Amino acid sequence: MALLLLALACGAAAQAPGPGATQAPTNTKPHTSGTAASQGTASAPTGKGAADAAAPSEGVLVDRVIAVVNNDLILESDVDQERRFGAFQPFTSPNGEFSRAKAIERLIDRALILQQARLQPDQTVAPAEVKAELDQLRKDIPACKQYHCETEAGWEKFVHDQGFTMQELTQRWQERMQMLKFIEMRFRMGIRIEPAAIKEYYDNTLLPEYARQKATSPPLDAISDRVQEVLLQQQVGKLLDDWLQSLKAQGSVRMMKPGEVQP
Repeated sequence: MALLLLALACGAAAQAPGPGATQAPTNTKPHTSGTAASQGTASAPTGKGAADAAAPSEGVLVDRVIAVVNNDLILESDVDQERRFGAFQPFTSPNGEFSRAKAIERLIDRALILQQARLQPDQTVAPAEVKAELDQLRKDIPACKQYHCETEAGWEKFVHDQGFTMQELTQRWQERMQMLKFIEMRFRMGIRIEPAAIKEYYDNTLLPEYARQKATSPPLDAISDRVQEVLLQQQVGKLLDDWLQSLKAQGSVRMMKPGEVQP
């Protein structure tokens, strides 16, 4: 689906909590039926100091399970993280709009893709590859200009202000690259992006967005590979959508209602 591929914010695995948030991991461990984790709750404090805290008799709500994709949980905090991660992909939603429903859809789709990718050999991405992409990314994000992301201190501050640590961003971007590698190997065969299509996207989409953000646009030859990736994602999206619908039809996804306890 073009929506998923244009956003491709990395997998739902290893989701990073926002500042000060308490979050159970997603796509890293199976749920446990009847536990606080499966219900999105944490137990009240016990031991020394518990009385001073006036601990409630019931669990304290810290997160809510939105969906279960096979045994992987998608949490309410993952949706918030998806919103914040949009800062690292500013051209996937040029108007800056965020849709919670579409974010949940992307998280479900990414969970399915990563589950399938991990079953395939040679799907790992080397740390040097991730670093190279992130080094380029910090040059391409318009909002990075005011942070002086060309410096390590500026880049780290930008990342921190979006609610991520450098380690969390690196892990998410590595999973994003892993997804793209899997999709490319499975669906890209025979798809060719013409130079004219790259220039048209640059002229009609990227340049107006840089202008809107009052940022200097990089030359086409500097970001042509990234534009080609976006256009490739659009083409592959049609093939990917059918495949994802097939996986969902197999009963891999369960949407949770507010207050519902995971079976």
